[in-house]
Amino acid sequence: MTQTPQISDISFSHMGIFVQDVERMASFYSKVVGFTITDRGQMGAVYLVFLSRNPEEHHQLVLVSGRPEDQTYSVVNQISFKVKSLAMLRQVLAQALEDGGATDIQPATHGNAISVYLRDPEGNRLEIYMDTPWYCEQPLRQPINLNDTDEAVMAQAEALARSRPKFQPRAQWVAGMKTLMGLS
Repeated sequence: MTQTPQISDISFSHMGIFVQDVERMASFYSKVVGFTITDRGQMGAVYLVFLSRNPEEHHQLVLVSGRPEDQTYSVVNQISFKVKSLAMLRQVLAQALEDGGATDIQPATHGNAISVYLRDPEGNRLEIYMDTPWYCEQPLRQPINLNDTDEAVMAQAEALARSRPKFQPRAQWVAGMKTLMGLS
């Protein structure tokens, strides 16, 4: 008997975005976010660059030529990348500042995460973030100074999370989500 696949069997794999300057964008994503170019080439009228941060994934991001020069609005709200520590978040921020291609750089906390928002050289918004040990309902966003100590940054995020009526430890929220999704 064949078992019917469940929705939980689906996992996010990769995304592609149209760009104007493929090489500049490939350089930005390599230097600032740490992607490795895994392949590149022409397919019909478009040129593609494949990038990954996971050796088991051929690509997690595809840059595709052909974004019109007069395109001023991106239908992609943001592309988000998760890091494991404040040190890594600060490293990405430093690299973005050094690279010079990023604009609109905004460190923030959501209580449940600490983020750096920025725009890549073609105006696409990125979020580089790390989870905190807390859950609080969203949307919620407050500027944060990543030049502060780890303790001060985490204290500000925790205070913001605790100020919300649905505050709880992240582990408790995850357990509740597993139940809600029928995974426990």
